[in-house]
Amino acid sequence: MIVKIKFKPLIIFTSIALILGIIISVFFNTAHVVSADEKKTFIKWVDFRVSYDAMDKALKADVNSIDEEVKLNWVEILAYLGTRYGGDFSRYKPKDMDNLISQLKNGESIETLTKDLKHYNYYYDAYSAVLGNFVGPYEVQVKDENNPEKKEWVEKYGLKVFSPLAAGYGYSHYDDFGNSRSYGFRRVHLGNDLLGSIGTPVIAVETGRVEALGWNQYGGWRIGIRSLDNKRYYYYAHLRKDHPYVKSLKEGDIVYAGDVIGYLGMTGYSSKENVNNINTPHLHFGMQLIFDESQKETLAEIWIDVYKIVKLLNRNGSPVSYNKDNKEFERIYDIRFHNVPERTIRNDNIVPSAQ
Repeated sequence: MIVKIKFKPLIIFTSIALILGIIISVFFNTAHVVSADEKKTFIKWVDFRVSYDAMDKALKADVNSIDEEVKLNWVEILAYLGTRYGGDFSRYKPKDMDNLISQLKNGESIETLTKDLKHYNYYYDAYSAVLGNFVGPYEVQVKDENNPEKKEWVEKYGLKVFSPLAAGYGYSHYDDFGNSRSYGFRRVHLGNDLLGSIGTPVIAVETGRVEALGWNQYGGWRIGIRSLDNKRYYYYAHLRKDHPYVKSLKEGDIVYAGDVIGYLGMTGYSSKENVNNINTPHLHFGMQLIFDESQKETLAEIWIDVYKIVKLLNRNGSPVSYNKDNKEFERIYDIRFHNVPERTIRNDNIVPSAQ
């Protein structure tokens, strides 16, 4: 016997409504979680336009105040001015910095001076991500005055990062950040090209961990180094064909500021490895800021214009010499920092060249 069950329209409607209600509830709960995640409080964008003159003056004020009653902080100075200028340092006037420094030396605190500046914290966090580890105490090797073939350690305070190209090697560059590129797809240039000679030793600007090493069809042979505080990712591209980087270098290694990491070349723009498809020998040097890991290797990447930073770093080149045994260039004078592990092998036996 077949039993026919009749469903009343009201029951059907109620059932459907209940099911839809459950689906909608799950959807909005999930959406709420995603929305909360997307609203994590980290900086999403930085337009770094601090002028060279402002960085130079603030750096000198910081370094010169090391033994004074009031110790100045160059990042605080630049962040204050950045807030006042809305980040536009074409408005920069030296007297603005002089007035701020005078107030600080007369006992006013940066907290008091910025309490009514709504966006100061943003500029301080942004500029700290760019410049925060550039200045501080360190120890560096210098020639022993009594014995030129030996070295001694000297404590210093100041710029503790290096030019991306070794001392004594000439290069030219201009502010090409944002220029168009067409290989592969139309895009903008996210770095600064330093035009030089093939084989020029490329230097680690800051101490960090090698995060990328090998071939990329856009950058050719390239190296990516992450700062130890994880805020900066340095990108060195178009390295030399056949011998692009120091042979012992591998992903995961810690390199120190001033170390030789590779050699300038003209590789890239090819899906085939080890090909010179760049017209002019140069180092592509870029800096990416990372406030959250979701910004790494995604469309949310933050690359800044490093042209003026390269100009600042040029004053601190790392002297190098050629080691015939391993056929590599190596730094002459080592460096060490507080709270950074010392390297296990140093280049103490390298005698400075006559360069």
